[in-house]
Amino acid sequence: MRKTLLTLALAGMTLTAWADEAKLTDAARQTAMGMIKQLGGELQKQLASGGPESAISVCREKAPAIASELSRANGWRVTRVSLKARNPLLGTPDTWEQGALMILEKRLAQGEKPETLEFAQVVEEPAGKVFRYMKALPVQPLCTTCHGAGEAIPEGVKARLASDYPHDKATGYAPGMIRGGISIKRPL
Repeated sequence: MRKTLLTLALAGMTLTAWADEAKLTDAARQTAMGMIKQLGGELQKQLASGGPESAISVCREKAPAIASELSRANGWRVTRVSLKARNPLLGTPDTWEQGALMILEKRLAQGEKPETLEFAQVVEEPAGKVFRYMKALPVQPLCTTCHGAGEAIPEGVKARLASDYPHDKATGYAPGMIRGGISIKRPL
């Protein structure tokens, strides 16, 4: 009987609500992909001109600036978070983000492709309903220069990371793992 009541309750949801959530998810996906593309372009440019040590500045300075620009442009909060944050002030996930990242990790372990992993949900918060979205940031081979196993990270990069990020936990990754995610939050 409970199954029938649940089915009836879900059937009572309007198509508009489903369509609105699908539109929000699509817009969030586009925003996240835009950030990934911009960040990747900046990293490639800096790697070509100054090498991996200088590319650290892209993630340290340009990534937060890109997220801030996208946040202002959309009126959404856009950020990068990780269960193993390099910068705990900017990259530590809130409770919802921790849960979303763990869901993405579980789906990855079940065989889903890391580049397709995302999670969206409308949640009730003290200030009201909000739309939340998380897009996985899969580790690419190039990422291991700064985020790989300790012995694989060049000494100059290690020194720069130790200087710029004294509380760094963002190492030990291999290609195909999830490094973190682009998190998007929009009040409804």
